[in-house]
Amino acid sequence: MVDVGAKPETQREAVARGRVFMHKSTLELVRSNSAAKGDVLTVAKIAAIGAAKRTAELIPLAHTLGLDGIEISFALDAAGPSVAIEARVASFGRTGVEMEALTAVSVAALTIYDMLKAVDRGIVIGEIALWEKRGGKSGDWRRDA
Repeated sequence: MVDVGAKPETQREAVARGRVFMHKSTLELVRSNSAAKGDVLTVAKIAAIGAAKRTAELIPLAHTLGLDGIEISFALDAAGPSVAIEARVASFGRTGVEMEALTAVSVAALTIYDMLKAVDRGIVIGEIALWEKRGGKSGDWRRDA
């Protein structure tokens, strides 16, 4: 693990996104909140927040961080058909929160799959990527759309 003890503490933020593709009828179950296992997006949001907070337990060389904020949002896309996921993670510390944001999106996507797999085994998880990061020695970065 990289020693970050000498680095100054700064405000850090990262935004990650991903997408879960499914059949239109499956997306309608999400939209109408009628999936057999319950409220898909609420459960996925709770799972994502928990995952961000426990990233260092999942990623062997990630630092344990105190997180100041985690925002998870979803957008339903009938044309896809898919669920877009976005995680915004913030911290005041010595290292970035990119892994926490990416972990949150990944676990949200896996949770959506788990809650819908009985009706749609063809679900595809994809497009998981870091979109923005702020703070730290390397400064700000934004993915070109």
